[in-house]
Amino acid sequence: MPFSLPRTAKPYMIDQANDAIPSALRTLEAEAEGVTALVAALQSDLGGAFLAAVELIANSKGRLIVTGLGKSGHIGRKVAATFASTGTPAFFVHAAEASHGDLGMITSEDIILALSWSGEQAEMKNLITYAKRFRIPLIAMTANRDSTLGLAADVSLALPKAREACPYNLAPTTSSVMLLALGDALAIALLEGRGFTSSDFSVLHPGGKLGAMLKHARDLMHRGDAMPLKPLGTKMSDALVEMSSKGFGCVGITDSHGLLIGIVTDGDLRRHMRPDLMTAQVDEVMTKNPKTISPNLLASEALEILNASKITALIVTEGKKPVGIVHLHDLLRAGVA
Repeated sequence: MPFSLPRTAKPYMIDQANDAIPSALRTLEAEAEGVTALVAALQSDLGGAFLAAVELIANSKGRLIVTGLGKSGHIGRKVAATFASTGTPAFFVHAAEASHGDLGMITSEDIILALSWSGEQAEMKNLITYAKRFRIPLIAMTANRDSTLGLAADVSLALPKAREACPYNLAPTTSSVMLLALGDALAIALLEGRGFTSSDFSVLHPGGKLGAMLKHARDLMHRGDAMPLKPLGTKMSDALVEMSSKGFGCVGITDSHGLLIGIVTDGDLRRHMRPDLMTAQVDEVMTKNPKTISPNLLASEALEILNASKITALIVTEGKKPVGIVHLHDLLRAGVA
């Protein structure tokens, strides 16, 4: 059957296409104004409540229960996911479902973060009553400080009023962006306050490209006999065999103590090309004090060094002693780039 629009929908007219970009710009400007108003509020009246909310969540023995309805509920789901991924145990409970058994997910050690632009949804009533009955701290995120939710909350994060991007000031747009921005601000303030590190982040994000970028050099490096290494005094003919057999396009040069003091690369070969090159010693050809990385360096940072230096491999050292080598291809295979 051919597709037909719902009766309430109107087809987009071709002659309106030129109005799309100005419309988009108006939307972005309206939402940006909302975030700007939020910044100003945090620097004045909202600041104290924000600090109280951070302290309350940071000192909680339980989890952060994020709840909401409609568009605020959709934002709440994302905010809960952000909290959970940045070191604050959190999950989302739909405010309507809470009245039908999901209140059992909330314990007396938890904290509730309720998102509601108006603060007057009827579905919130049972959740507020439950929080008061079991003395569960309640944080409200609303634009109406004097609403039912705002007055019931232990901490009320009262957002400044802002006009929606919708030309009729009806569809939640600017308000949704402001709720999301304030939720992110809470999550990051807690992340920084806890000293949550990239290593902690990697524990919670083992999959996908983000997980790959959070791997460390030690996770990807080649070790032992796979490393292309030769001592000082080696003839270039032997060094070239080592370079070719290991396949990294370079060979590290070590001193009598096994410490890395130089490297011979394909570029060095080209720069020193002469008839007697193969009988020369690596000492004459090598680049001294080559770039190296620590085993604890993030794979994403290793990739930045490779790109910035326009090289394809980095030797991994501990106290100048070579312990591995990472090639650009290793990072590509791991999904870092």
